[in-house]
Amino acid sequence: MYTYDFKYRVPYADTDQMGVVYHGNYANYYEMSRTDAIRKLGLPYKNLEDEGVMLPILEIHSKFLAPAVYDEVLTIRSIMRIMPLVKWTVDAEIYNEANILIHQATVTLVFMDKNTRRACRAPQKVLDMMRPFFATN
Repeated sequence: MYTYDFKYRVPYADTDQMGVVYHGNYANYYEMSRTDAIRKLGLPYKNLEDEGVMLPILEIHSKFLAPAVYDEVLTIRSIMRIMPLVKWTVDAEIYNEANILIHQATVTLVFMDKNTRRACRAPQKVLDMMRPFFATN
């Protein structure tokens, strides 16, 4: 399992008139954390695209537990519990400054060949990058 925490301060532009984060922004939060997580492992998402692999979203399931608000520093945790093959499932947890869980989500992406627009297996470099986190003793 691989876990990564991304910090994000909520700007005014992300909120509604009540100062609460607009629900449509949560998918962007998951993406910021997820892409930074793989960048920190040495594989920027842009490199995957440059090599002809894309990762469109297949599904998002999310649950709102409490509101995120303006100027709050959120911790967006990406959790990869399953080794990616053709699909890559990433769980997201969002915590407020008091370290209270305020949001949960599961995002499922699919590896796709950029030219054919068909699903494909995860590139070997992705498998090599993730394998140490899923090795059993």
